[in-house]
Formats: sequence, C-alpha cells, structure tokens
Amino acid sequence: MSDPRIDQALKRISAALTQIESAPLDESHSDSGCAAGSSNVTALIDAHEKLREDVAETLRELDQVIDELEG
Repeated sequence: MSDPRIDQALKRISAALTQIESAPLDESHSDSGCAAGSSNVTALIDAHEKLREDVAETLRELDQVIDELEG
C-alpha cells in the first residue's frame, strides 16, 4: 500500500523527529542543576520513544484498515 499522501506525511514526521533529536538541549530551565536536568532529559527520551512506538503501531493499524477496505 503506497499512497503519496501517507508517504509524504511519513517523510515530514521523520524529518521533524530528526530535527528534534539534533536540536541542542537548553539546560537553563533545569530546576536544581545537572541532576534534575539529566533526569528530565531521560524522561523526555523515554516519552519520545514511547510516542514513536505508538505512532508506528497506529500507522501499521491504519495500513491494515486501508488494505482491508481496498481488498
């Protein structure tokens, strides 16, 4: 299944994630120095990975639904 709109959306999502991952971290907002900043970054990375997995799973499910409708 290859819809140009879906392919374009996936490319835009991938580009956005790449941009987010390469952005410098602004540690000026950490509450109590490096330890708090480090735990905040770890929590953000964990949340990001979970979100990425959720999006990938949702896209797989959407592909299945579209395939069933087309088939």
